[in-house]
Amino acid sequence: MHPFIELGSLRLSTYGLMVAAGLAGSFLLLQTDLRRRKLKASPETIIAITALAGIVGAKLYHLLENPSEFLATPWPLLLSATGYAWFGALMGGFIAFTLLARHSRIDILLLLDAASPAAAAGYGIGRIGCLLSGDGDYGKPTSLPWGMSFPQGVVPTTVRVHPTPIYELAGALVIAGMLWRIGSRAIASGRAAGTVFAWYLILTGVARFLVEFIRINPRSFLGMTNAQSASILSAISGTLLLWAVSRRGLVESTDSSADRS
Repeated sequence: MHPFIELGSLRLSTYGLMVAAGLAGSFLLLQTDLRRRKLKASPETIIAITALAGIVGAKLYHLLENPSEFLATPWPLLLSATGYAWFGALMGGFIAFTLLARHSRIDILLLLDAASPAAAAGYGIGRIGCLLSGDGDYGKPTSLPWGMSFPQGVVPTTVRVHPTPIYELAGALVIAGMLWRIGSRAIASGRAAGTVFAWYLILTGVARFLVEFIRINPRSFLGMTNAQSASILSAISGTLLLWAVSRRGLVESTDSSADRS
């Protein structure tokens, strides 16, 4: 793999390049979704602020997962181009979205609905940065024909392993497509805001939970990785939100019927 690209005296991180590509893809999807929902919000501002909040959240969450390692060498880990956690990015992005929604005076659930397909696709594209840099996000050893080794990676291995970032890219693009279709149906039917975001939490939680079975992350609570525990919380939160949104829609429908009568 190629952690860096040398262009004369310029040295570019492939991980950073793919994160930038993921942000560009997210921007295009978000811009399109905001337009079809007729929401007056700036996709540039949303992407810039939530990306920064997500990166900070992902880094902090990863460091909190490995406190002894962080305390031993704090500055190298803080400034490292690798070492980010998906759940930390989700929390950081959610906080940023809450503040942006209040500033724009838009229902937070409606704004999260618009951003969910973009978030799913951007995550998948960014994951290819992990593949190119070989930063240790690969999976367990495998004899499958598409197994890959990372002898020049940031976390090198000469053993052929599952290229889990490719699996995550494929899953993320499928999820993004599903969320887009759910959004189209929600807009057409006038369904209460929050449906798309609820499914985002459920689908991404399930996808991450499953891929962790072939990842090399250490096990902790009940034999699960920290990411699996976070994924369960994500899926449960999404299920509860979907239930709440469904009840809200039912109440609003009942109230509208009563008003017409």
